[in-house]
Amino acid sequence: MKKFTYFTSEFVSPGHPDKVSDQISDAILDACLADDPNSRVACEVFCTTGLVVVGGEITTTTYIDVQEIVRKKISEIGYRPGMGFDSDCGTLSCIHSQSPDIAMGVDVGGAGDQGIMFGGAVKETEELMPLALVLSREILVRLTKMMKAGEIAWARPDQKSQVTLAYDENGNIDHVDSIVVSVQHNEEVSHAEIEKTVIEKVVNPVLEKYKLNTENIKYYINPTGRFVVGGPHGDTGLTGRKIIVDTYGGYFRHGGGAFSGKDPSKVDRSAAYAARWVAKNVVAADFADKCEIQLSYAIGVAKPVSIKVDTFGTAKVDEDKISEAIAKVFDLSPRGIEKALELREGKFKYQDLAAFGHIGRTDIDTPWERLNRVEELKKAINL
Repeated sequence: MKKFTYFTSEFVSPGHPDKVSDQISDAILDACLADDPNSRVACEVFCTTGLVVVGGEITTTTYIDVQEIVRKKISEIGYRPGMGFDSDCGTLSCIHSQSPDIAMGVDVGGAGDQGIMFGGAVKETEELMPLALVLSREILVRLTKMMKAGEIAWARPDQKSQVTLAYDENGNIDHVDSIVVSVQHNEEVSHAEIEKTVIEKVVNPVLEKYKLNTENIKYYINPTGRFVVGGPHGDTGLTGRKIIVDTYGGYFRHGGGAFSGKDPSKVDRSAAYAARWVAKNVVAADFADKCEIQLSYAIGVAKPVSIKVDTFGTAKVDEDKISEAIAKVFDLSPRGIEKALELREGKFKYQDLAAFGHIGRTDIDTPWERLNRVEELKKAINL
């Protein structure tokens, strides 16, 4: 009898209350950077029934209309009157300037805080991402698009998915064990219709794309049987509470720092992007089938305090040599990362990353997903 190890990742939609907060935080960041690329931003949002509270530290030369940004983003996400939360909500702004003690270290090119950041890559998908996370995300991308297009008229913005994969004794994916989808809905639709629509029109097309073994799959669609009250009306939202959804679905470690609402001088964000960039190029160079990079920083210090490579026994090149090559090829100082990854140039919107994840995106040209250091890494190891 075969023995399996099970791994699960979840994802949440842009209408999840925490994701509403993330997107508002990053929409405010985008507005600051659009007119003042050197803005220093650390913005967090709390949302609940009828109220959005915006707080944090912002130092910028431009003016941002917080209320307009909040209302526009809520409307874009799809919340309408009658859902318990919509763009006609109260907005409270509690923003002040960045601490001069922090600015003192950042102004000279140092990190904006201490901390540890992780990035990873694995040969499970074309984009070198964990498959469970990719499936969970694609299910909600499809569901959200169909909701916004009116193809699923009963669906509302707050949605969640969860995928469990079974791995055999050799670490290969054998089959899809189970899928959970919870989708907020109107009063009129039946549970039977929700279940049928989600499985046939949303989940199955995603699974077919990957040609997976789904013979004995278990489905849990709106397991409680009812999900009418949702969004910030059903549960409060807070910036930075979905950091695992934002990255690898728990497949790789996470340093704990959130991304949204932070300008690129905050290494919680920029160094996590850089760690993904490094790990993806290492795996694409075929140094390993799986790679995790840990970076650590001290406030006000430019260079990483440490760089750690973990290939989980899949290395085809000595890990010490990989570490040496990384140090030669990548400038992992905060300013070096900002420049290489174009983090202040306005070529993408941070709020779009907040909606469907920051890592492994194929629909947005994010520089940390580019395989532009593969040949340099090979040369550094004399391959």
